[in-house]
Amino acid sequence: MSLLVVGLSHRSAPVSVLERAALGADAQIKLLQDTVAAEPATEAAVLATCNRIELYADVDKFHAGVAELSTLLAQHSGVGLDELTPYLYVHYEDRAVHHLFSVACGLDSMVVGEGQILGQIKDSLAKAQELHSAGRLLNDLFQQALRVGKRAHSETGIDRAGQSLVTFGLEQLAEGTDVTAWARGKKALVIGAGSMSSLAAATLARAGVAEIVVANRTADRAERLAEILTAADDTHVLARAVPMESVPVELTRADVAVSCTGATGLVLAAEEVAAAVEGRTGQPVAFTEADALAPRTAADSTDVRQTPLPPTSVGTDENCPLDVAAVQGGFSVLGEAAVAGMDAATLEQHAAWAAGSAVDRREAARRSPEADAELITALAATAATVGRIPERRKPEPVIEVPRPTPALSLLDLAMPRDIDAAVHRLTGVRLVDIESLAEASADAPMAADVDQVRRIVSDEVAAFGAALRAAHITPTVVALRAMAADVVANEIARLEGRLPGLDDKHRGEITQTVRRVVDKLLHAPTVRVKQLAAEPGGAGYADALRTLFDLDQETVASVSRAEDSTEKNRGPR
Repeated sequence: MSLLVVGLSHRSAPVSVLERAALGADAQIKLLQDTVAAEPATEAAVLATCNRIELYADVDKFHAGVAELSTLLAQHSGVGLDELTPYLYVHYEDRAVHHLFSVACGLDSMVVGEGQILGQIKDSLAKAQELHSAGRLLNDLFQQALRVGKRAHSETGIDRAGQSLVTFGLEQLAEGTDVTAWARGKKALVIGAGSMSSLAAATLARAGVAEIVVANRTADRAERLAEILTAADDTHVLARAVPMESVPVELTRADVAVSCTGATGLVLAAEEVAAAVEGRTGQPVAFTEADALAPRTAADSTDVRQTPLPPTSVGTDENCPLDVAAVQGGFSVLGEAAVAGMDAATLEQHAAWAAGSAVDRREAARRSPEADAELITALAATAATVGRIPERRKPEPVIEVPRPTPALSLLDLAMPRDIDAAVHRLTGVRLVDIESLAEASADAPMAADVDQVRRIVSDEVAAFGAALRAAHITPTVVALRAMAADVVANEIARLEGRLPGLDDKHRGEITQTVRRVVDKLLHAPTVRVKQLAAEPGGAGYADALRTLFDLDQETVASVSRAEDSTEKNRGPR
């Protein structure tokens, strides 16, 4: 096996680089064609998703393969090789298998455990099969990756470790609120009708939105998605399709919009979003800096009193009737505000405590003990008459500018982005995109089932490597049996020349006997050599077999070429 993968993902590159390196459908096709036309590679497949671009190939030379695949990625992505190289990763042979299996299980996803990657791997294989760029190695590899991914999801709780990128994005829009409660009754606009957009529409429908409008450049696909959503038994959503030209109008009606298209440029500019919000609310929308929405405190205002808080020792004395935790900042524990609201009995207790306890001397220094005693006596007299002392002064409120509830929530799942990043700065709009999702998911907890999935991946990698090594010797075994069949045929022909009177019955018996002898002699060594070849370091047994039986190298190679040709000509399944 000479499997090589060169790629970049959200783990190795910033979103800005991933966005520029994104490959459209036509670019992927051209990349595959150029890769198999290059000298080091005989097979190729591209796995391109919203947060990864990977090129898989069967190469005959490692260093030449890395150089060629890196150059091709740079050429077709439009990002210079010097700029792209620091973000590229390379996996070879067993490490490459381990990487793809981990990707298929969702271990390498932005949201751990998400299952949508399986569909993307399947699409990648289908494209390579359609272009006949996938031979035996990549066909077996990708099909096994799909089986490993399905096994991980069925045998473990990896689904609990994360969810689809769509669900995670909606959770970020909901900002801690239950997604179902947040989405209920809302009107949604879905831009695009591909796999990700369809998943977003279905997720919104299950969450309970009242209406879904699907906009797509191909009207048939938008109408088909709308029909599927309307006909679903588990939801009761109204769905309809509109042309892309209607997006600005529909955006004024929408509460939430999800966009995931294959466009290479922006689908929604910041000005268009601002116009839509203004049309919806009737209020002008301003661009604001990121910190403009941060809460303001008393320290931010010059007209707010800056009196220090009471020392922590105040109120801890045994006889102090004052609940310090309830005292607002800026009030003296000896003054009017501290005792406002006390009944007469408590006020007298406080007066006795204030006269004899170790209170804040800095505060007491500002007022004479006589003045405090007089004030408290007067307050006690008032309390005796009316029962309680009304609070005459309210604490100064902390000045805050709370973040307003957005008039429009946007989820951009495209790479490159569909929605202008400047939308982040629009008041009344909340935008969640791939970059913000990457930041939010960095600290997301992983379930204990992740360890079990990792063990499954390790076991499957070992099994795949053993099967591949065993398969490597198959052409040699086939060539050996073909040589034995030729020997039998030649000997039977020579026998017929020496015994011309031999009848058909006896000739058949002799032929069968000779063939059985040869098969029995070859059975044990060929079975055993396959077992030995499957073990680590077993690749040398094929060479030993060819040497021992003096097999023609070209015969063995022709068997390998015939098998690879059969795999490459296999169409999508």
